Amino acid sequence: MSAWSIAMLLAYLAGSIPFGLLIGRARGVDIRQHGSKNIGATNCGRVLGRQWGMLCFVLDVFKGAGPVVAAGAWFGWLSAENLTTTEAGLWTGIAAAAVVGHVLPVWLKFRGGKGVATGLGAVLGIWPYMTLPGLAAFATWILFTATFRYVGVSSVISAILLPIYLMAGASMAGWAWTTIWPFVTVAGLMAVLILIRHRGNLARTWAGTEARVGRR
Repeated sequence: MSAWSIAMLLAYLAGSIPFGLLIGRARGVDIRQHGSKNIGATNCGRVLGRQWGMLCFVLDVFKGAGPVVAAGAWFGWLSAENLTTTEAGLWTGIAAAAVVGHVLPVWLKFRGGKGVATGLGAVLGIWPYMTLPGLAAFATWILFTATFRYVGVSSVISAILLPIYLMAGASMAGWAWTTIWPFVTVAGLMAVLILIRHRGNLARTWAGTEARVGRR
């Protein structure tokens, strides 16, 4: 097994750690039986309280960023000025593995979260190419959530804007298309995944039945 394959496997296993479920169990609650029944940070916060939701969010971000940063350091990709297309593709593969681990965790019969926090962490870990676009997408999420208080809609909008932010940043930085197209591709695929995972939220928002942040 190659070093990259091992890194992919470890990223998947890290991403599959169900922090929301573990926090709930530590509090004597199975969050899969309450609220939206999702193990992500939003449902964790609604069921257990904001502070526990924030803890889950931070841990989910870290389990996305940790494997990506570790792989970048190990393979010499962090801060590299001219990654090859192959190197960029391998790095995004590791990032994608962490997100897949969160969405499809082997420990929970492949029924996991929606991938937003772990995806954010994975994106932030790809320095410098996706870090600033990831922060811009996160700022967008904060703005829309604070304004409209719909987490699902804010997540979808931010995910859709991520590849746009990435291409704009690449243009300003003068990065070669041969370097960034794997990053743009994975950002686009993540947007599609997050859109699919939030289709129920979007339908409820359209129907006026979606719960807003700060409301039970």
